[in-house]
Amino acid sequence: MKKNGEEGENKGQASIEKKKEETKKIIWKKWVVDPSEEFYYTWLQIMILPICYNWVIIICRTCFYDIERTYLAVWLTLDYICDFVYVFDTVIGFRTGFLEQGILVKDLSRLKIRYVRSSRFKWDIASLLPTDLLYLQLGIHTPLVRINRFLRTGRLNEALDRMETRTSYPNTFRVAKLMLYIFVLIHWNACIYFSLSNYIGFGADPWVYPNISDPEFASTRRQYFYCFWFSTLILTTVGDTPTPECEEEFLFLIIDMLIAVLVFASVVGSMGDVISSLRDRDNVFFPNHELVKGYLRSRRISKELQKRVNDWYQHLHINKKITRENEILQHLPITLQTATAVSVHLPTLSKVTIFQNCENSLLEQLVLKLRPQVYSPGEYVCKKGDVGHEMYIIKEGKLAVVADDGVTQFAVLGDGNFFGEISILNIKGNKSGNRRTANICSIGHSDLFSLSKEALTETLLEYPAAKRLLEEKGRQILTKMGMLEETNEGEVEVEKTEDKVKRIEGSLETLQTKLARLIAELESSACKMMHRVEQLEVQTEGWEGIVAEGAQGEIEYQLKVKEREIGDGEREGEKEDEEEPVVEGERGEGDGGEESLGEKEKKVGTDT
Repeated sequence: MKKNGEEGENKGQASIEKKKEETKKIIWKKWVVDPSEEFYYTWLQIMILPICYNWVIIICRTCFYDIERTYLAVWLTLDYICDFVYVFDTVIGFRTGFLEQGILVKDLSRLKIRYVRSSRFKWDIASLLPTDLLYLQLGIHTPLVRINRFLRTGRLNEALDRMETRTSYPNTFRVAKLMLYIFVLIHWNACIYFSLSNYIGFGADPWVYPNISDPEFASTRRQYFYCFWFSTLILTTVGDTPTPECEEEFLFLIIDMLIAVLVFASVVGSMGDVISSLRDRDNVFFPNHELVKGYLRSRRISKELQKRVNDWYQHLHINKKITRENEILQHLPITLQTATAVSVHLPTLSKVTIFQNCENSLLEQLVLKLRPQVYSPGEYVCKKGDVGHEMYIIKEGKLAVVADDGVTQFAVLGDGNFFGEISILNIKGNKSGNRRTANICSIGHSDLFSLSKEALTETLLEYPAAKRLLEEKGRQILTKMGMLEETNEGEVEVEKTEDKVKRIEGSLETLQTKLARLIAELESSACKMMHRVEQLEVQTEGWEGIVAEGAQGEIEYQLKVKEREIGDGEREGEKEDEEEPVVEGERGEGDGGEESLGEKEKKVGTDT
């Protein structure tokens, strides 16, 4: 029984080990490197060593022969270790994932195709060409055949940029990086100076390296330090160097002086300006990470939260995510702001159903009011029950509608989807009011646009079709969730009819009031007219006889005028004098309408 038990245990352990080995093989076959993980960052730091080794040692071995011959075994060992690291870095390049819609792509076939089609693959393959085979023809002491290893410098730049985003003191790191470049430049110049001295002849004149037969200058260490010191004097324009005598020396010194003027005088002399300009640029495009880091350190925030903040900032910097677009575009006039924002965000807005087939003016108003936001994996965009002040449009990434446990997924939202409109729209019958109705969680890195309630309401006032579509979509969602109060259509129609009747009654009362005023004004004007007519009738009584006599007198007057024209001209004046009172009477009668009634009666009496 014991033997059987032991055999069973051994078999069980063997099966477990086999399963572990199988799982390891499966994991290795599907292994993909996440560029935002710690492994990738650590690997980039490792890659700094072989790249710097090749940049520093190859030229040194080529120029300083004693170093090459004395430590040949060490150099060959380090060379092929670096080559192995290069090969492994190429393998990692085939398995390095990339983000698509905010989610890491792990399909190996797609990763291979993407890497092969990139320019980095060409440089990596060129740096791995077996140029060491030239040793067979040129000899083992010609390390210059490995010069193609310099082509892997792109990884060095990537590593330094990634370290700059991680460090808590980016300004200090920039200065250190600049000093590294200066050291490499001085090192190369020192090696070339020693080779030039060997070509001209050691000790041939005071400018070249002294004769190596002198024990004081024979050691390899003295040779390198002397050349490095001499190169530093030239490139830093300190001077105090011997005067060159031959053409090669003059040419070398001229080139070094030009390099010193163009590089050191401009870069080293304006180091503070370079650092400040880099910092200002980062502060314009990205949030000020230095202030955030200082705040986290001073408040002794937990390392876990600090890591989340650093990862979020690193994602922005690596993928060039800009969250301050509106502040940057403020330097442009409003027309160019609108045109630039539309050209950048139009593909995203065109995917949104409510904005499809909309007027361009609506899009132009919306793009200037959108606020970009970036969410990390597992971060909640909104939670059920929260008061909603804005709606969201997904630009890139995937978000999940999850239950309260944070695990169960009801739906997955992708590019062009929108949510949060229910809490900022005043939908009738909404039981939740202006509170969120679901939990929205980011699956990967997601880029969203937020639109505030005030901005949306102001924009949709002029576009009722888009507003109706949004409200209808919100009603459908509320109906599915059981958050919409049911109302009968008849009751709604009755309410509408009652509202119409009330409105008509109010209008009718206003019209009746106006009609009463008009009737009162009409009666008043009619009374005034009747009173005026009565006055005119009283004034015109007895005017009929006067008018008749006036007409007869006028006829007689015309006849007398004719007689005067026929008669003697001498009597014309007398007749006129005789007829003058009659004319005055006629004139008085003719003007009687303007005189008082008493005067008219007196005239009538005298005439009679």
